[in-house]
Amino acid sequence: MPEAVPDPAAAQPVVTPLTTAALILVATIEPGGESSVREVLPDLAAFARSIDFRVPDAGLACVTGFGSNAWDRLFAGPRPSSLHPFQELHGARHHAPATPGDLLLHVRGERMDACYEWAARLLDRLGGAVTVVDETQGFRYFDHRDLLGFVDGTENPIGAGARTAALVGPAADPAFAGGSYVIVQKYLHDLASWNTLSTEEQERVIGRTKQDDVELPDDVKPPNSHVALNTLTAPDGTAREILRANMPFGSFEQGDFGTYFIGYAADPDVTEQMLRNMFLGNPPGTYDRILDFSTAVTGTLFYAPSADFFDAPPPSPALSGTESLSQPASAPVARITVPADARDGSLHIGSLQESAQ
Repeated sequence: MPEAVPDPAAAQPVVTPLTTAALILVATIEPGGESSVREVLPDLAAFARSIDFRVPDAGLACVTGFGSNAWDRLFAGPRPSSLHPFQELHGARHHAPATPGDLLLHVRGERMDACYEWAARLLDRLGGAVTVVDETQGFRYFDHRDLLGFVDGTENPIGAGARTAALVGPAADPAFAGGSYVIVQKYLHDLASWNTLSTEEQERVIGRTKQDDVELPDDVKPPNSHVALNTLTAPDGTAREILRANMPFGSFEQGDFGTYFIGYAADPDVTEQMLRNMFLGNPPGTYDRILDFSTAVTGTLFYAPSADFFDAPPPSPALSGTESLSQPASAPVARITVPADARDGSLHIGSLQESAQ
């Protein structure tokens, strides 16, 4: 019997339609800043309600996630069963780095001013307790295209399928049902090299047609195309899916252009298998050809708890006397620097369709 679909009312706004604007912040918690972070958690929903009341057309959706090491610094007791540091990948030609990140703030809406307001209120409350190490402002690009020119999101699950793909079910981890594992990566596109390819060659790299967004037939689609390597099937024949929330972004001053990949999953291994296919190859050596034009510069795994978690978070390890669970060391805290010669963008590891709740 299939597992019950998680209740969307109990979750943070993970399964929401694609918006016009997004603000993605990754932050580290300073030593001694744990209490300040914990104190603000019950107020996060109130920040959003206040903005929504004043700007009802903003469609604000705010998701907060915690990294593996941060979880142990903030909360005593049980932890999400599949939460761990991002798994760095070294392929024969391409590298998926692991970068610092204790907090993920994924803020979406139809107006960037509303996204800014929510983040500004939160960071003002936190003060010096956290340091923002990566900030990305995303935007909708025409008919949901990425900066490579392809529609991004066609195969995203919708409705109940989206909730099943993105939210932890009650049978999988009862104490953390309704939450979601989030992997984020920033990719830098080399648009100059990409634009030297013919449309037909670009389509073979992606595995879909560029103009009308149709998947190439299996006998035409190369095995190292992005679509081929990101299509996963379970032993019983069902699709293994994630919910993508990618957004294009760019900076003319810095010369960085691309898409920020955000993948929500009930089981992080689904996203991780996609990444292994891309960077290591499946079979080994058959890496995703899109990586020849798109460089990963960040990589972090978070767990975004259910909405009611924030009303009464677990006690602090310091107050309970509980030692933090032993976890693999995370990447050193450092501000992320984008290579000057790269062009930013997120892999289609994210095709994202507008998902209905």
